[in-house]
Amino acid sequence: MTNSMARFFIFLLTLLASPIFAAESDPVRGHAVTATLLTAEEGVAGRTVSAGLKLELDDGWKTYWRSPGEVGLPPELDWSGSENVETVALAYPAPDRFVAFDIQNFGYGGEVVFPLTVTLAEGAAAARLNISADLLVCADVCIPETVEMSLDLPAGGDIDMASADLLADWIARVPGGDEVGVAIEAVHLDDTALTLRAVSDEPFRSPDVFPEMGAYAAFDAPDIRLSEHGRVLWASLPVLAAGEGALDLTIVDGPRAATLRAEPGPVMPLPPAGGPALWWILMIAALGGLVLNLMPCVLPVLSIKLASALQATDRPLARVRTGFLASAAGVVAFFAALALALVALRGVGVSVGWGVQFQQPVFLAFVIGLMTLFAANLFGAFEMRLGSVAMTGMAKAGGQGLRGDFATGAFAALMATPCSAPFIGTAVTYALTSGPAEILAVFLAMGIGLALPYLAVAARPSLVRKLPRPGRWMETLKIVLGLLLMATVLWLLTVLAGAAGLRVALIVGGLAIALLVALKVGRTAPVAGAGLAALVLAAALVPPAPVTRVSSVIGVWQPFDRDRIAAEVADGQVVFVDVTADWCLTCVANKRLVLDRGEVAAALGAVVALQADWTRPDPGIANYLEAHGRFGIPFNAVYGPGAPDGIALPELLTEGAVLEALARAGG
Repeated sequence: MTNSMARFFIFLLTLLASPIFAAESDPVRGHAVTATLLTAEEGVAGRTVSAGLKLELDDGWKTYWRSPGEVGLPPELDWSGSENVETVALAYPAPDRFVAFDIQNFGYGGEVVFPLTVTLAEGAAAARLNISADLLVCADVCIPETVEMSLDLPAGGDIDMASADLLADWIARVPGGDEVGVAIEAVHLDDTALTLRAVSDEPFRSPDVFPEMGAYAAFDAPDIRLSEHGRVLWASLPVLAAGEGALDLTIVDGPRAATLRAEPGPVMPLPPAGGPALWWILMIAALGGLVLNLMPCVLPVLSIKLASALQATDRPLARVRTGFLASAAGVVAFFAALALALVALRGVGVSVGWGVQFQQPVFLAFVIGLMTLFAANLFGAFEMRLGSVAMTGMAKAGGQGLRGDFATGAFAALMATPCSAPFIGTAVTYALTSGPAEILAVFLAMGIGLALPYLAVAARPSLVRKLPRPGRWMETLKIVLGLLLMATVLWLLTVLAGAAGLRVALIVGGLAIALLVALKVGRTAPVAGAGLAALVLAAALVPPAPVTRVSSVIGVWQPFDRDRIAAEVADGQVVFVDVTADWCLTCVANKRLVLDRGEVAAALGAVVALQADWTRPDPGIANYLEAHGRFGIPFNAVYGPGAPDGIALPELLTEGAVLEALARAGG
């Protein structure tokens, strides 16, 4: 043997005698799973080591995510037998949804690698990683598995590229946060369902939602719908078991996944248009329209129609039916015209919302004129027939012509628009965040709901025969109804004073009184037309005066400043925002019944209370509302350290809802 050959054999023997360190442990076989421990490094170069628990499951077998669903157990690791190992942190890749025993479960099948971050007690020193993993694997039955693996990590060493690439692939599947480009816009949770709306920087393709809310919470499979070219996700998950604690939502969409903390709010996110969701919204819109009949701004007009029904007790039933059908048609026609106007305004970039026409002095003057004509008719100052003149319909509130019936319905719809009854806000928000077809459909549904009392009498015209017979008491009733209308005129004049100043309101009010006197004396169509034109021209030509909103600077209320909200919350303050207007009757009711009384008033005195007055057009307030998905008022929200994004309150406030929101916002 030559010297060179001897040296080669000595080198070979030395190599064989040295320990060989690998980046993978020996595979461990269980009943239905094979487990392997692997690392990206072949040794220790720092304080941490990137490792992974690789599981290869037999066909048809599954194991579980950190929140397994209705049943199941997540993996549990024991590294107490390790050397120079301080902690081992396990991360969970995004799960899949599967059904076991007819129950929703979250987990993995086939192959999964759980990334592990191993922190050493002494950096850059050799270590030994001993892992004992308790697993639950399920197919037709569930079997608990315990697999034990060991891996030596010498000091120094290189990167094992195969293991590093595999780990990098599974680390990329661990859900991220805001950086993924997915955000939660709104969440609602009640005893029946979890409902959410999320947006994405890029279109969703095949998303799924996995909620977590404590150890005992369980949710059924989600109903997921996409809109806005796939960039908006709406989901509803039935609640199977209530949970406690914070709510985390993991949204998985192919290779993308994000886990986001969610704060449930009182308002349910609306599903996108189309299918059963649209029909559900149409039902809500119709119900909201029906409730509008009970609002104080509509009741006087509805009372006028009932008074006309009293006068119709001796008329043929067919005539009664057609009269009430004409009124119903007037209601629906007004809502159709309003929907088309909103579509047109939105098409040219104008911010639109429910009731904003009452911010316009010309519109207010026109309505004041119409109300004056109705009152004049009831007072007996304007009873003659006007033939085909356009004012016939508007003037003859209690007349016999179908044009008068149609106009009464249209006027009732007109007077409903400053009211925000329950369900109206939901329906209007859905409509104004959808396309033109949905806007028209929702507003027609509201019109049908408002017209239901007229349709009920049209379906059973014999009902009018059961009403009291006309008599002298009818004259008293007409005077009472006329006074109600004039009270409405006075309220509208206060709204006009807020929108255009006291000077404009006094001029329009004086012209309204002059119109009443002129109708009593003249009783002619030209008087009615000229008086209405004078009211409108006065509001249009007299410049609006600057208005100092006293209500914004007295008591607990301070003027609204959107930028101030974040600054106050950063200082640990609770902020209550009230968006209101003089023309919003529901806003007035909320203040008198809730905000300005008892414990709520005392609680508001201890926080920063900001009042946003929307009596006049204000783009800043409109943008603020739109940012919260609202297009009408009232709107109230509470911000604080516990709710920096705000808690939106329901349209009709209650003492309990306000106090609870203040407590939650305060943390």
